[in-house]
Amino acid sequence: MTHTARWAMLAAALGLLPLLQGCEDSQTPTATAQAPLPAVSVVEAALQDLRPSVSFSARVEALEKVELRARIEGFLDKQNFAEGAAVKSGELLFIIEPAPYQAAVDAAQAAVAIAQARFDRSEIELNRQTTLVSKEAAAQTKLDDAQAARDEAKGALDKAKADLAKAKLQLSYTEIKAPLDGRIGKSSLSVGNYVGPNSGTLATIVSQTPIGVTFPVSQRDIIAVKEQADFAADLSKLTVYLELGKDRRYDETGTLDFVDVSVNPGTDAVNVRAIFPNPKALLTDGQLVTAIVQSATAQPTIVIPTQALQVDQQGTYVLTVDKEDKIAVTRVTPGAETEQGIAISKGLVTGDRVVVEGIQKVRPGQVVSVTVVSQGS
Repeated sequence: MTHTARWAMLAAALGLLPLLQGCEDSQTPTATAQAPLPAVSVVEAALQDLRPSVSFSARVEALEKVELRARIEGFLDKQNFAEGAAVKSGELLFIIEPAPYQAAVDAAQAAVAIAQARFDRSEIELNRQTTLVSKEAAAQTKLDDAQAARDEAKGALDKAKADLAKAKLQLSYTEIKAPLDGRIGKSSLSVGNYVGPNSGTLATIVSQTPIGVTFPVSQRDIIAVKEQADFAADLSKLTVYLELGKDRRYDETGTLDFVDVSVNPGTDAVNVRAIFPNPKALLTDGQLVTAIVQSATAQPTIVIPTQALQVDQQGTYVLTVDKEDKIAVTRVTPGAETEQGIAISKGLVTGDRVVVEGIQKVRPGQVVSVTVVSQGS
C-alpha cells in the first residue's frame, strides 16, 4: 500500500471517530430517579366518651329449681305433662295410686264418727250425774266417774280427728303438683313404677323468667370497680350484656342484684349475679355465656380502628408516625372492643398518628408519605 493510500485510510478513520463517540454517548443511561416514599394512611388518636366495660365467663342459673319427689309409697298412676313443656304453679303433674289412701281416709272418718258418738254420750252422762249430785240424789263418785269417762271420750275423739287429718294429708300426697311456673324436664320413672321417698327425683322444674347469670370476679377487679365513683351509688346502675356466641348479643339487658359475701379461697374470686328477662326462653339453666358489665358513667377514652392493632412476642403494639414522618413502634394496652374500634387504656395520647393502612409495607425508622383519614372511613 502506498504512502498516499495509508494517509487516506487514516483520515477516513479519524473522520468516523466523532460519529462513533456520539453514538456511545447517546447509549449511556441517565442517572436513576429517586424512589417514591411508601404511602400509609393514619388516623389521629382522639378521645371518645365510652362507658368502661369488662367481660367475664358466666353461667346461666335458674333463680328457682325444684326437684319433684314422692312423699308416699305407691304405684305411679298417671303423668300429666309433656317432658320439656312449660308448666304453671298448681298444675297436676303426677298421680300416685290414690285408692289405698282414700280407703284410709274413709276408715278415719268412720273412727271419728264413732268417737264423736261416744263423746256425745259421755257428755250426756256427765250432765245427768251433775244434776243428781246437786240434788244429793247420787254419790260424788258417780260424778267423778262420769267426768273421767267424758275426758277419755274427748281424748279418743281428738285422736280420731288427728288420724283423719293425717290420712287426708297422705291422700293429698298422691297428687304431685307444680310448686312454681317454669319448664319441666325429663321424667325419671314411667307410669306403673313403684315409687316412694327413696325413689329419687321424679322430674325437675326450673323457673324461666327472670333468670340469673352468675360469674366469678377476681378480688383485684372488685377493688378496681369499687374505686370508681359510680360504683358506690347503686349496683342496679351498672348495665350487663350477654353474648351467646361470636357476634351474637342477647337482646335483653340485665342488672346486678347480688355480690357474694365471701371470697372463694381457691380462686380469690367473688361470685356476682345479674338478673335478665327471659321471655323467649333463649337462656337455659347451666348454659355458658359471656357477661359484659358496663359502667354507669361515660369516660373519655382513646379509641382506634381494630385493624391498627398488632401483636408480637413482646405484646400488643401499633405503628405510629412521628413529627418527622418516620415509623415508630408504640406499645399499647388495649381495652374493650366497641362499635367504633378498640379502646386503648395506655400507650397513646390525643393527636398520635396511628397507621391503619400500609402496615405491611413499612418498617420502624422508615420515612413515609402520610395520608390522614377519619375513623370509620
